[in-house]
Amino acid sequence: MTTRDRILDAAAELMRTRGIVRTTTKEIAKAAGFSEATLYKHFRDKEELLLRVLRERMPGFARVRMEPGEGRVSDNVFQLIRGSLDFYREAFPMLASLLSEPQLMAAHHASISRYGAGPRHAVDRIADYLRAEQKLGRVSADADPHAAAALLAGACFQQAFLRYFAEGVAAAPASDELATTLTRTLMRALTPA
Repeated sequence: MTTRDRILDAAAELMRTRGIVRTTTKEIAKAAGFSEATLYKHFRDKEELLLRVLRERMPGFARVRMEPGEGRVSDNVFQLIRGSLDFYREAFPMLASLLSEPQLMAAHHASISRYGAGPRHAVDRIADYLRAEQKLGRVSADADPHAAAALLAGACFQQAFLRYFAEGVAAAPASDELATTLTRTLMRALTPA
């Protein structure tokens, strides 16, 4: 395992159990078995480290292939929902502490914006996929791809919040039955007549 991988693994574990706000780069480096200087040889700052954890160590829709015209739209939407449910379940404990501190949230938003990242990018990516499917005639012409993407992401985020609220960090993954129900409901609005 490389130094970078050990740092990412340590960061993922600490951020998930302690939250992003209460996890320092010094603690991450120590947990990985390195100095803080070594951490900064691989990552510019804590925000880049968080983004790399979210992209490389988290389950989720970031890894879901969205190729317009390939597979059935309903299967692709199911994979997006399944991935989003898993991603938000893992990410919520990391990011929840930011929600309670408006100043920290604003600083975090400004920092991740420098990297072209943030929650709206997920919605935009899903909307772009749905718009491309719409152009192929596989999504209803009168469906609103951005609204559908926002509904998908919002429902998955809300489910993660409810699970985190009820079960904490050890919340069980959402069921495939829930993913299927959400998919079926969303597909009613997206399927051409």
